[in-house]
Amino acid sequence: MPPDTRVAAVYDIHGNQTALEAVLTTIAAEGIGTVVVGGDIVWGPEPRACLELVMRLGPRAKFLRGNADREVADGYDEGEAVPPELEQVTAWCRRQLNVAQRVFLGTLPDFQRVTIPGLGPTLFCHGSPRGDNEAITGWMPEAEIAPMVERVREATIVCGHTHIHFDRMAAGKRIVNAGSVGLHHGAGACWAVLGPDVELRRTPYDVELAITRTIRSRVPGHEEFVYHLRNPDPNKRGT
Repeated sequence: MPPDTRVAAVYDIHGNQTALEAVLTTIAAEGIGTVVVGGDIVWGPEPRACLELVMRLGPRAKFLRGNADREVADGYDEGEAVPPELEQVTAWCRRQLNVAQRVFLGTLPDFQRVTIPGLGPTLFCHGSPRGDNEAITGWMPEAEIAPMVERVREATIVCGHTHIHFDRMAAGKRIVNAGSVGLHHGAGACWAVLGPDVELRRTPYDVELAITRTIRSRVPGHEEFVYHLRNPDPNKRGT
């Protein structure tokens, strides 16, 4: 049997171990050959467990760094205005990781490039091709997207960051947002399968177990994480 050439795009895990386990179980059951871990693995209630899970994928995984991974590993940029509640979670997540794990996060690349049968050359980034904190949305005017992608050679771009699924054409590119595994909007952990076309996925998981684990973790502001798990607003438009 030929190897599976499909690619799973797994983005914005945000320390949700229960959701991640459900998605990885589905990927394994379907025999999907490559997993692109698209950043923001650790900013959430179970950062170490989630990082260990994706690292166990071994050579099947291609990693890139999200803004939250960068901030946990290296801190915020000098002079950056950060709300205290976000800074507390970032500092707490940093303490949950050992030195080797922080170094791993800090050395992840900003991009991955994969040629996918049916889609061709595909660029994976976290926010936009210009930066991990810049958002591309499904409703953004094409004129705003064009300068973000003008230097991209690949025909398809896969991004995340906003946590909102979409698949659209803009500025001559097919742009896909893989959604969020751990801080999703609407029911189910969101991810995407690429090849030979694009399939936006939602995987059900045990939300009550995720809530129990979140409370048990003692992550700062765990009430906000729990509220989101109980109320994953399907109408949120993101940034």
